[in-house]
Amino acid sequence: MRFLIAAMSLAVLAFSSNAALADKRVAFVVGNAAYKNVPQLPNPAIDAKSMARVLRNVGFDVVEGSNLTRDAMTAKLLEFGKKSEGADVALFFYAGHGIAVNGANYLLPVDADLKSEMDVKLGAAINVDLTLEQTMADAKVKLVFLDACRDNPFAAKIRSAKATRSVTVASGLAEMKSDEGTLIAFATGPGQTALDGEAGTNSPFTRALIANIVAPGLEIQQAMTKVRAQVNDETNKAQLPWGHTNLTGTVFLNPAAAAAPDAAVPATVAQAGEVELEFWRSIKDTNKVEELNAYLTNYPNGTFKSLALARIAAIQDGPSTTTRNLTAGVDPATFTEQADQIAEDQIGLDRNQRRDVQRRLTGLGFDVKGTGRFDDETRTVIKRWQAARGYPTTGFLNKLQHKAMQSEIVSARVASPDDSVDEPARRRSSGGGGRRVHSGGGGGGPGGLFGNMMGGLFRR
Repeated sequence: MRFLIAAMSLAVLAFSSNAALADKRVAFVVGNAAYKNVPQLPNPAIDAKSMARVLRNVGFDVVEGSNLTRDAMTAKLLEFGKKSEGADVALFFYAGHGIAVNGANYLLPVDADLKSEMDVKLGAAINVDLTLEQTMADAKVKLVFLDACRDNPFAAKIRSAKATRSVTVASGLAEMKSDEGTLIAFATGPGQTALDGEAGTNSPFTRALIANIVAPGLEIQQAMTKVRAQVNDETNKAQLPWGHTNLTGTVFLNPAAAAAPDAAVPATVAQAGEVELEFWRSIKDTNKVEELNAYLTNYPNGTFKSLALARIAAIQDGPSTTTRNLTAGVDPATFTEQADQIAEDQIGLDRNQRRDVQRRLTGLGFDVKGTGRFDDETRTVIKRWQAARGYPTTGFLNKLQHKAMQSEIVSARVASPDDSVDEPARRRSSGGGGRRVHSGGGGGGPGGLFGNMMGGLFRR
């Protein structure tokens, strides 16, 4: 019965939320990864799928595609251009190979085979400036996100072509200026290359966009400040997103009304959206683990995540006469003292203790394999845990952070000391190593469509 009431409340609130987002919102979201003439990329198609899902949740009509050929990409752009006519917000997201030739930026379909400047300009690549002008000109607000600044294997081919020795081919994308009502954001600075991130996940730039641009009540320019900070921190200052904005007003992709005070829930409810808050109120006193897990499934990074995990632990462990939160008893120095490899070595963690850290992270909702090795995946998860707690985010632990982690309540099932790593995992070599820049980036209409309808659109 409680779930039925919650579902009805959610439906009403979702309707109200959609009414608040009744403006016309259209998005073009494409990730090109499976390139035919250069090595494939690990993440752009995943980036596009993640971004499309997030945008649909806040009311966007999304034109989505992955691994598109020239003709297929042209057809998607035509569809997007038609839907963008008179739009209140038009959003353009592309993850994949991009190239800058003589100061002009181009996006690359998966069937691109660039050997010279002529190949670029005669239609094998898509001119970014002309594309945005033709597809988004009528929109009131234009938001452009280009995760296409990877190191490009086509660049060397073009530079070496005899007929184009004087051509300027940049490693990343060239600087762009935004028109009135436009925000343009690149994964990194002009002429620089960006990181792809771990295979099977999102790139650092896309991950930061997803985490911030649709945060409830966060204005888009404030969100981009957070995006830059997150990427800069996650990549250890190896990558800093760049952008240019000419917006003339405030833009909210997820405008959230302030929650009314309620003595029955924590003061942090002001950070939660109305739908999430109603969901939590409906199950906060439950003794059923499945109901709490339903909240965690719908809101994996929700405002009440730690409380839900604590209740699950309490239910599984049986009645308890003590209660504690994430910060109770934590040494204040934990929030300021830096952690690095030296500080972590001083803890002296052996393999079993490292596996215990991984189990605890998983039990707290930061899923990671219990291998007993602190590889790149584990370092990334430790950073997420540190960021969620307000600790310095380095990916390494110090004694204070390790002690604070051990004081947190975790799911008893996940953190059981009887857990073991499967045999194949024991045989795998260490995942170590630093981040790397992958070679390349990113992730149908009929052939005549390009010649007849798009000829003037994508050529100078």
